[in-house]
Amino acid sequence: MPDDFKGKSLDQQKELFTSIARQYDTINHLMTGWQDIRWRRAAVKQLRLPPGGTLLDIGSGNGQIIQEATRQYPDCQCIAADLTQAMMIIGKERIGALNAFWTTADSAFLPYPNDSFNGVISGFLVRNLRDIHQGLIEQYRVLKPGGRITILDTTKPPKHILAPLIRFYMTKVIPAIGGLLTGYREAYTYLNDSTVGFLRAEELAAYLAAVGFKKVAYQQFTFGMITVHWGEK
Repeated sequence: MPDDFKGKSLDQQKELFTSIARQYDTINHLMTGWQDIRWRRAAVKQLRLPPGGTLLDIGSGNGQIIQEATRQYPDCQCIAADLTQAMMIIGKERIGALNAFWTTADSAFLPYPNDSFNGVISGFLVRNLRDIHQGLIEQYRVLKPGGRITILDTTKPPKHILAPLIRFYMTKVIPAIGGLLTGYREAYTYLNDSTVGFLRAEELAAYLAAVGFKKVAYQQFTFGMITVHWGEK
């Protein structure tokens, strides 16, 4: 991610996401043409949780991944972890009846024992990590042997004929829509900055393999701008 976003303290990042927490889901749907629902569905499917499996959703935000996980795996046991209290409060209001436990957690230092979960998933988190390697090590640590990781995130798109159009949409359209609807344009300019400064899909796959994950693979959407990665411990 670019230095200007990396330079933000955790408190500043929490303040940024707190400012858009109430509108976050709606704006994501609008900006992606509701394709974000499809991406989450694909990511959760790759977890392949066993009956009664345990799942950790890191950077869970308002809990949309938890909703999808309990739809696909009705008897799974979920922990939703995030640093932004405002996001989790809204998530609890919306999906409080689901079988999920909500907790504050730093992805770089997960407060869970080794070999705790059958699955670990994150949506649009990894590109914001200050130390991607450390974050992936922690996710590997808390997975049970045979457990699977799934990462849904933006990735630096490959160069192709639509690249200028994608760049215009990310740099001009998304900040304009986000700023108009929330009054916090800065919260949406970071999306372009963090994506441009992030890894390509094959580079993130190499990070997963370096940490120790096996059977690493990925599926790309939206001309390579969105990628679902997965691997197994």
